[in-house]
Amino acid sequence: MPRLRGPLLTGCAGPLTRCRPRRRRNARGVSLAPLRVALLFLVLPAALAAQSGTTGLGHEATAEELGAAGYTVFPDGKGLPEGRGTVGEGKAVYQQFCAACHGRNAEGDEAAALVGGRDSLTSERPRKTVESYWPYATSLWDYIRRSMPYESPGSLSDDEIYAVVAHLLHLGGIVGGDAVLDRETLPKVEMPNRDGFVLDDRPDTD
Repeated sequence: MPRLRGPLLTGCAGPLTRCRPRRRRNARGVSLAPLRVALLFLVLPAALAAQSGTTGLGHEATAEELGAAGYTVFPDGKGLPEGRGTVGEGKAVYQQFCAACHGRNAEGDEAAALVGGRDSLTSERPRKTVESYWPYATSLWDYIRRSMPYESPGSLSDDEIYAVVAHLLHLGGIVGGDAVLDRETLPKVEMPNRDGFVLDDRPDTD
């Protein structure tokens, strides 16, 4: 019987008994086998978790957490909770929770300035602050409730939020030093840039 010579399988350089399939490599010549193994270790736990209905991360949201996530304050004040705050009370709250990032007088430091820049939006150096940009005071309340303080959003009470909003609006010259804000008075605050936006009257779509 003649001896077998030459490649017998694609990628073989010798007889069948000495042949091993050639490892697939990418365009840079890197073997793909280790990548497949790594991918398997990444995908397999996720697949098993999906089959069991859990991810192993976080916890199931409580009814209270779901309610907070869906909480919205509208420009006309709808959604505002009970509570109240004064300018003086807000100054104390601001110094404790806000000044380290936004500056002692909200002029900006580690984070953006919150006051100043009025009528600057059409200039070469526009400044978007509460005073110059935001059209509704109620949106300021909603934003602080959702996002501030930076390191612990949602930790301020409703009274503290009303108070710090009063303080910021006073710093911007929008309300007087004796202002008391609550769900009735906050929507009535007229912001300097309230007419600087165009109403989007396009119909809602799914």
